[in-house]
Amino acid sequence: MKKFDDILAQLEFSREDLIRMLEAEGAERTALFSAAAARKEAVVGKKVYFRGLVEFSNECSKDCLYCGIRHSNAKVVRYEAADNDILAACRFAWENKFGSVVLQSGELATSFFIDRVDSLVKKIKELSNGELGITLSCGEQSRETYQRWFASGAHRYLLRIESSNPELYAKIHPNNDHHSFEKRLECLRLLKECGYQVGTGVMIGLPFQTMGDLADDLLFLKRIDVDMVGMGPYIEHEDTPLYKHRDLLKTKQERFDLGLRMVATLRLLMPDINIAAATALQAIDPAGREKAVKIGANIIMPNLTPSAFRKEYQLYEDKPCLDEDADQCRNCLEARIELAGSEIGYGEWGDSKHFENRRHD
Repeated sequence: MKKFDDILAQLEFSREDLIRMLEAEGAERTALFSAAAARKEAVVGKKVYFRGLVEFSNECSKDCLYCGIRHSNAKVVRYEAADNDILAACRFAWENKFGSVVLQSGELATSFFIDRVDSLVKKIKELSNGELGITLSCGEQSRETYQRWFASGAHRYLLRIESSNPELYAKIHPNNDHHSFEKRLECLRLLKECGYQVGTGVMIGLPFQTMGDLADDLLFLKRIDVDMVGMGPYIEHEDTPLYKHRDLLKTKQERFDLGLRMVATLRLLMPDINIAAATALQAIDPAGREKAVKIGANIIMPNLTPSAFRKEYQLYEDKPCLDEDADQCRNCLEARIELAGSEIGYGEWGDSKHFENRRHD
């Protein structure tokens, strides 16, 4: 068997190598985190970039079995934030030099929704003199829609695959054409063709998931040549069908630890991508996002959603920062990131170095 330090020194990793890294405990875990931190600093530097998150609507046409805002959850109070509130949040981000915003919503593909997102993108570009970067996370759309939003000024798109194993994907989504693994893959391909920096991600610690599945997820991210990744521990929500399988879950602390090992392993596997410190980490450990920053993550998404709506955008239980206003959230994160030994890239888009490298290949 290979020595663990020899594995960490590699630039390419086999599936077996990745499983070893994901199972690392004790001294091997410490060595993994140290190697990932060093690789991060060497390749993408010490800066952490803010993406001001605006969850502008929890209306959703999808019925994913793990998600708290799924279409069939009658307990959710649905909302649509007003354009003025959304734009005020984006103005806050611009004035406070966040560099970028993320517009996130449930999945809709109506002409009204498509027109509205297009209009918001244009208005955000206008109010910020073109200075705010814009990431969208609005689900599966047509090539025409993706192209239209890109032309209006969005330049990054996050569409999480959740699991790259088609069999596991089928266990966490309804079995119908509206929840197709192949469609998800197709949309990721379309986004890349349209010119976006493309982000995806997976849930860590799902029922039925194996270490082999997670290693395959990492290899999938490398194979599709993704530019940015947002992934975090799966946290159950009692108003979802997947909740009945909670007896199969690792403890939340085990899922948290596995989430950190996934971040560190991915940083070694794909050194030049952007990796977000998922909010779900903080739902388990108050210092969860900073711990991820220390060992590989370089993106944090302060929540700028109008506080009146935050409690209604709960994809999972125990979501943090529901009662903080934007100023509190920013001040809190500034202090935490400095404690983690990093600096904030104020006023910078913080584009994925991988995207730049990919464009010039």
